[in-house]
Amino acid sequence: MLRYCLVLGFVFALIGQSAAQTGPNQAMIDEAKALRDHVRANYTKYEFQIPMRDGKKLFTTVYSPKDDTKKFPFLLNRTPYSVAPYGIDNYRPRLGPSELFQKSGYIFVYQDVRGRWMSEGTFTNVTPHKAIKGPVDCDESTDTFDTIDWLLKKVPNHNGKVGQSGISYPGFYTAAGMIDAHPALKACSPQAPVLDWFIGDDFHHNGCLFLPHAFNFMSGFGKERKKPNSKFGRVSFDHNTPDGYQFFLDLGPLANADKLYLEGTIGFWNEMMKRGTYDEMWQAMNLRPHLAGIKPAVMTVGGWFDAENLFGALECFKSVEKQGYSSENILVMGPWDHGGWSNGPGDALGNARFGSKSAEFYRDKIEFPFFEKNLKGTVKPDLPKAFVFESGTNLWHKFDTWPPKTATPRNYYFREKGGLVAKAPTGDGSDSYLADPAKPVPHLEKTTTAMDYHYMVADQRHASRRPDVLVYQTPVLTEDTLVAGPIKVDLWVQSTGTDADFVVKVIDVFPADYPDLDPNPTGVRMGNYQMLIRGEPFRAKFRNSFSKPEPLEPGKLTKVSFTMPDICHSFRPGHRIMVQVQSSWFPLVDRNPQKFCDIYSATEADFSKQTQTIHRSEGHPSQVTLWVR
Repeated sequence: MLRYCLVLGFVFALIGQSAAQTGPNQAMIDEAKALRDHVRANYTKYEFQIPMRDGKKLFTTVYSPKDDTKKFPFLLNRTPYSVAPYGIDNYRPRLGPSELFQKSGYIFVYQDVRGRWMSEGTFTNVTPHKAIKGPVDCDESTDTFDTIDWLLKKVPNHNGKVGQSGISYPGFYTAAGMIDAHPALKACSPQAPVLDWFIGDDFHHNGCLFLPHAFNFMSGFGKERKKPNSKFGRVSFDHNTPDGYQFFLDLGPLANADKLYLEGTIGFWNEMMKRGTYDEMWQAMNLRPHLAGIKPAVMTVGGWFDAENLFGALECFKSVEKQGYSSENILVMGPWDHGGWSNGPGDALGNARFGSKSAEFYRDKIEFPFFEKNLKGTVKPDLPKAFVFESGTNLWHKFDTWPPKTATPRNYYFREKGGLVAKAPTGDGSDSYLADPAKPVPHLEKTTTAMDYHYMVADQRHASRRPDVLVYQTPVLTEDTLVAGPIKVDLWVQSTGTDADFVVKVIDVFPADYPDLDPNPTGVRMGNYQMLIRGEPFRAKFRNSFSKPEPLEPGKLTKVSFTMPDICHSFRPGHRIMVQVQSSWFPLVDRNPQKFCDIYSATEADFSKQTQTIHRSEGHPSQVTLWVR
């Protein structure tokens, strides 16, 4: 979400640079200017206050093609991040998800959601859907319906069809808008949508707080707007240091965040700090149960390396698939970070290289044809059920199911001497480490104050060499091992404390002679590089229920099981599969005191060192299960 509040400003900045500038950015500047000029030459801008069924009015900008010789479909984007620039003489520098839409011709509609910027009403984070409504009851489904109904009646020269798309928070509004949809809404593309803020999106993963993301985002976005305002911006929090590890360590217990920095100004932060379990508030914000009987065509888009809403994309597709739809339900997953499919070539992320311009391919061959087909009927693209990118071999695949039918589960067991093999252990065995909340394992070798998107593919050698990280790896692979689907984790644990986090990471270990990047501006050596493919934390007190946590019994053998988000990655010959297990991942994840308590109100006295033991015996085999194709 952080990233897509800034995209429009970035485009303006490019346009504002000197036309005489030379250098590597000149082509981008020229392209941005051409798109801006095309908008003004071919579109007329209008601004409306569209009434909702409860009387509140939502501020909406419409860019309508000047060509009146044919009719155009609407393409709607609802956002909490502003429809700026405001004023009918101030135009956006580009329209639509990509320039292909702008040049093809659509009626582009941008709307400030209820309670944000210039729209009336009260803003609610991830507005709960109301399954049963009275005549004036509103949620994001009804606001979308009322907006579409008004547009069809008031805006001329349309063909009666509407599409909706959005990334991240606007992805949530897209997913919510396709529930009980207006009959004219024919195509929806929720992209990295927010679906569940406690289980897997943005701020929480399996009950663990993603600290820098939640703190940095809410410290600005969470400020309350008193009345409609076109200048209601947010200022990024100033940490006064680039060292995020030290900043968040010095913060101490989470209760200090408001006391030291936020000072009561962020209402939703304080609401989160009262709700450390999956209670009625979080459950009401979960959109998944309502994604049933969907009538518009749906194309859910996500990135395999999305640090924010990977969970939301996968769960949106799976929820629609499971609960029924009328038209089509498509999943698109590429090798991207958060929204990386919407701009740039998509050929690299951090030190990972993907061998082609995957984002350009998506925009040209997948996204644009999907909307052209459903809103104009001008093309008949060959879009499968699942269009997914396989990292490792760097190939696109078309599957008729996801996960693919040919993928079968394969258990990889933790073994003695750091082994990871498909054969179950015999006899007894275990490995232990001392977990110290005062010296948590860093999630990156060099941490920043932000949630660095590159952590999703980052080198893990800094962690594998620590005594508080357990490492298991396969022998060198002799053939391609394609993993396509979710990853199941089963740990048999023993703790000296009453709570613990268990972070599990699946890693691709490169050969010792793997060539360095070319060019290689950071000087990273790729021989023996340990590339993170998937990593997730799990808070042990939630092992049986996210709503009713239970303490660990010190010294008692306990099973902790959870499922990590899907991957599509080929571990190549000469590589190894590695699994790392640890009890902190800082500052990405907040520190567990390792005492059963409400962590959001914990004090310094609650934090203590504890010994964590992972068993790998015949009767209690710890393992990961990969879906291998």
